[in-house]
Amino acid sequence: MLNTKGSSTVYVNGTPHAGDPYASGWLYIPVKLKKGLNEFYIRSGFGTSAALIFPEKSILLNTEDPTLPVLVLQGDNAGAKGAIVVINATEKPLPGLTIRAVLSGKEAITPVPPIPAMSSRKVPFSFDGTGIAEKGKYDISLSLLKGNSLLDEQKAPVEVVAPGQSYSNTFISDIDGSLQYYGVTPQSSPNQSNAALFLSVHGAGVEAIGQARAYKPKDWGTLVAATNRRPRGFNWEDWGRLDAQEVLAIAKNNFKPDPRKIYLTGHSMGGHGTWYLGATYPDQWAAIAPCAGYPTLKEYGSHDGKIPDSTASVAEQMLLRAGNQSDVVKLAENYRPLGVYIFHGDSDRVVSVNYARQMRKVLADFHPDFTYNEYPGGSHWFGDHSVDWGPLFSFFKSHTILPDSAVNHIDFKTSSPGISSTFRWATIYQQEYPLQFSRVQLSRSLAGKTIAGKTRNVALLKLAVGAFAPGADVRITLDSLNTVSYTVKTGNDSIYLAKENNRWNVAAAPVAEQKGPHRYGTFKEPFNHTMVFVYGTRGSKAENEWGAAKARYDAETWYYRGNGAVDIITDKEYATGKYAGRGVILYGNAQTNAAWPLLLSDAPVQVQRDSVKVGSKTWTGDDLAAYFIWPVKGSFNTSVAVISGTGLKGLNAANANQYFAGGSGFPDYMVFRLDMLHKGSEAIEAAGFFNNEWQPEEKNGFAK
Repeated sequence: MLNTKGSSTVYVNGTPHAGDPYASGWLYIPVKLKKGLNEFYIRSGFGTSAALIFPEKSILLNTEDPTLPVLVLQGDNAGAKGAIVVINATEKPLPGLTIRAVLSGKEAITPVPPIPAMSSRKVPFSFDGTGIAEKGKYDISLSLLKGNSLLDEQKAPVEVVAPGQSYSNTFISDIDGSLQYYGVTPQSSPNQSNAALFLSVHGAGVEAIGQARAYKPKDWGTLVAATNRRPRGFNWEDWGRLDAQEVLAIAKNNFKPDPRKIYLTGHSMGGHGTWYLGATYPDQWAAIAPCAGYPTLKEYGSHDGKIPDSTASVAEQMLLRAGNQSDVVKLAENYRPLGVYIFHGDSDRVVSVNYARQMRKVLADFHPDFTYNEYPGGSHWFGDHSVDWGPLFSFFKSHTILPDSAVNHIDFKTSSPGISSTFRWATIYQQEYPLQFSRVQLSRSLAGKTIAGKTRNVALLKLAVGAFAPGADVRITLDSLNTVSYTVKTGNDSIYLAKENNRWNVAAAPVAEQKGPHRYGTFKEPFNHTMVFVYGTRGSKAENEWGAAKARYDAETWYYRGNGAVDIITDKEYATGKYAGRGVILYGNAQTNAAWPLLLSDAPVQVQRDSVKVGSKTWTGDDLAAYFIWPVKGSFNTSVAVISGTGLKGLNAANANQYFAGGSGFPDYMVFRLDMLHKGSEAIEAAGFFNNEWQPEEKNGFAK
């Protein structure tokens, strides 16, 4: 097993494997050595080290990276869940395993999903914590079993705290079926009605339970800390954003807060997360409070580097357009209905106070309700009051979310309805130019029975009109064009308006096969829906080996970056019915992957050996790689993400791009040559976005 630290990518005898860029130390990769010379290429970072470990067992448990709850005495601990890594260092997949967990005499048995050959997987297990009578730390005894045969056994520590102390809960994520957790600082007066909910998002390298414990209990609300899927994770974008949304939904269901009293705050990377989530979902929060935060990755960067703001290259413009939702400065108008409290130490050398001053200047141009506070002499972290700041929570307490019925003026921007489409009673359903910024500025008069305003880059708009009385004749005038009249039917009524030929007209609800908030792209979207990796077995030996290795590499990277788990199967095992409702990540091309005709026969992008076709254009050669998304037929919201190439050169070119990097932009499709590795964007042959009928068109794409 190979263990590296500070490495971003590792090649072993030409086969790619995930690295450990943050030097966490717990990533162990099964590798097969050959007789004679073995070649290791390690792309190094800071303090890189590497070691080969020869374990006594070929099937074993690794307890260095557990996901476990912090239990509360007298809580509901019978069905507690944890997760542990199972390593399979054999050349055969391992089905039919179980984990036996024993804690204080209570036993639970959990089936384990299949573990692919020469790989690892983090798997959930159940345990029973009802035998614990005192707070403290206890060991869960874990046994990995094949039938009645014991393969390995280890111990994992679990903490138990008294009622009223901060704790953590685990949950099965809808993103990929893996086990994640969130931290909680409970309300000090749990029986108080109309309580608030505070969502706190942590900084880089910080565990969510540590984030929760930085706050003293509040008598008027519960604080919940999401994880971003890892202490560094995705910068609260991409799957970090989805994690925050999952935890928010769970917290609302569990703690039943007053829906008017939902607040968002965070520190450092979590300060960025606060800016980002606040701009993306402005109707979810009464107020937000970024602490020591930077607004955008474009200016601050991350371990993955800075994202440029602009470029003269048309191809690069398409890539940057795919990441427009990350640019919260361009979404700043969305903060208008929120209270905003900016808190930053004036001597911060990690995240300069100039970022706070930048956003103070941005907000000063339009925002009626923000507070700015620089802490004198404050470094990046100057104690728990870096986040648990009394005036900040007093500011929260003076803000509530208005009901939709009381909000008659809307100003809302988004770059992707697939990420953020709705504010109050207006939904940007489809765009004229996908992933460019869209905006609606609307005013509603319930007494006058009118809606009027301006739109930008909106092709299909959905308006909830139930606030008008049933039978009311509502007149809608947009962009100083024609007036549309509509008679309200029910208290839950909505109307769709389509813009065509410089007119707005009432439209039928779009069919699910079209683009919409349920499925809008881009290439990364299929990774959101309990994805399954499908690699091809119909190619040459080298092509098949590439597919298996690339799927395993992506699974290793997903585990490392997102604390995630994924099923890896061959094309022979895939069937649309068996994997219905799940995103598909397909590796290979039309000749090498047998699932291609099941999923992609009608796709406008076709990849064969030696050629790629996008619409009416064709490129030839064995050095072409392609990424693209395509909807799964008969599914409401799932899609296929295709990672393809026209030959071994093209397939290997597809290894290079890091689509799991938080905030990275990938359009609906892109075609590039192996030369991209040293020529950059000059080697991109095509990139762009499908229209609302999922077809490529010149105005939304680049092609040589």
